[in-house]
Amino acid sequence: MEKSLMTELVHLGDRNPPSVSRSKTLPITLTSVFSFDDVETLDKVYAGEEEGYVYTRMNNPVYDALKEIMYNIDGGEDAQAYSSGMAAITMSILSQVRAGDHIIAANVLYGGSHQFFKTELKRFNIEVTFVDPLQDRLEQYFKTNTKLVYIETISNPLMEVLDIPKIAQIAHDHNAKVIVDNTFATAVICQPLKLGADIVVYSATKYLCGHSDITAGIVVSDKETMRQISSTGVLYGPTMSPFDGWLLVRSLRTLELRVIQHSNNALKLAKYLENHPKVKTVYYPGLKSSPHHITAKKIFRGDYYGGMLSIDLVDGEKGAYGLIRELETIKLVPSLAGVSTAISYPAKTSHRAFSEEELERAGISKGLLRISVGLENIGDLISEFERTLQKI
Repeated sequence: MEKSLMTELVHLGDRNPPSVSRSKTLPITLTSVFSFDDVETLDKVYAGEEEGYVYTRMNNPVYDALKEIMYNIDGGEDAQAYSSGMAAITMSILSQVRAGDHIIAANVLYGGSHQFFKTELKRFNIEVTFVDPLQDRLEQYFKTNTKLVYIETISNPLMEVLDIPKIAQIAHDHNAKVIVDNTFATAVICQPLKLGADIVVYSATKYLCGHSDITAGIVVSDKETMRQISSTGVLYGPTMSPFDGWLLVRSLRTLELRVIQHSNNALKLAKYLENHPKVKTVYYPGLKSSPHHITAKKIFRGDYYGGMLSIDLVDGEKGAYGLIRELETIKLVPSLAGVSTAISYPAKTSHRAFSEEELERAGISKGLLRISVGLENIGDLISEFERTLQKI
């Protein structure tokens, strides 16, 4: 039967033609929903009796490819992808606690995470205690209702490195789980799950992507924990775009190469800045002078320490403003981990929501600058800092 032009335009070409060969790269399944030929098949997919997809908020072939990469490189059993790092963090936390529970969190965290713990969880009647895991005796903060301990592998912005195996043992002795934000390290440098952590979260916007062109988040854990997190994510709906998922898969192909180069450049820049008279302190765990170097050597894989470092300038806030203003190719960017070197001012960006007292307690001064060391020639980077530091 002959059909109208409009009907043919709507329905023709909606199936992939059969082929004995396959696409060299992962196809982008850019659809919000999937179609079925009958109700029985739909029921079987929902029941898990047949492999298939229903709705992209629940899953998508691109997400499955992405999850396969992530849980394997992190040593987990399953993973989930979200639209941002904060989505990954919040879904992980909310899936594990209920009203009346208690959480222990490190006092030096990414500002968004800190704000979520400080203000948002109050609405759920969840108590949070901020502690200094480096100085405080962690055992004294546990309560009978403590469900989680939340830390970062490399803290933002002071580059502190915590003893994950020790913290995990203490938490497990008190029947609590450990969530580790592994954004600054990635699995190339550290695998927290293999060190005793229960859940690993990422802002995949950063190193996992590495090209400053998507926002995304990843969670990795065991199958049962991921089932809980996935259920929470389906309800809240912070869904990643399939195209962003595809871009992230593309980026992960070069993750190790990029992170190693970032790390090599960061170590050389940190050594240079450590000896500069206008720099009071350099925060980088790869330096032998760092109080975290021994712990980093213990828990990091290989001799790599990441591409992030921070510096405290002798001239404080005035010096920070001047350096940002005078730098040539290195720009003020309120994010990190792109291919080009960028600088951030934590007191005005990532930790802007901190009060003066909280900044002081966390050790974040007005002269502190965070540097995301890129993939440029290291000689060019050092030369730019040398010229700029002479001007301020």
